[in-house]
Amino acid sequence: MNDNACEHCAEPLPAVHSGLALCGRCLQRPPVFDACVAPFRYAFPVDRMIQGLKYRRELVYGRILGQLLARHLSRRQTRPELVIPVPLGLARYRERGFNQARELALPVCKSLGLTVSSHLVARHRETQEQASLDRNERLKNTQHAFALTAPFTARHVAIVDDVVTTGSTANEISKVLRAAGVEWIEVWAVARAERK
Repeated sequence: MNDNACEHCAEPLPAVHSGLALCGRCLQRPPVFDACVAPFRYAFPVDRMIQGLKYRRELVYGRILGQLLARHLSRRQTRPELVIPVPLGLARYRERGFNQARELALPVCKSLGLTVSSHLVARHRETQEQASLDRNERLKNTQHAFALTAPFTARHVAIVDDVVTTGSTANEISKVLRAAGVEWIEVWAVARAERK
């Protein structure tokens, strides 16, 4: 579990804090998004389930992990108007045949009565898979990779992803959403990995 984490980026923290708990990186240079929820650390068995979903098409893990994420999110008092799964590039979508972030978002939205919007944000530039990149490469890899496909009026949005490591993907999507007038942006991920 990732119980004691930074409230801004979900980075695991070493000790229990009273009040608002932020990591040093968020104190110095906060991300564009406002909050991140990642109930698990990217470790066994959650990491194996995420890998099974992404790389072996074991879609049942999308439903299981999505339900676990929804259970954790059900305690939150405010709900977003829209839930946006992190989009895949066209080449990766053709290769996989599905978007793992959407597979996670669907059970979350069904359980919490929320609206999923899978096509509002598009990855308009193919990027390398983030898992093989270090922190600086991840930041460069996702720069200017996303764009809105249509106007919208939501002021509170959640971005769903499987794992957050540096937060660079969510940050780039958040820039696009912020420019469109979104006031509060949350990132919902199953797991938080150690920053590379």
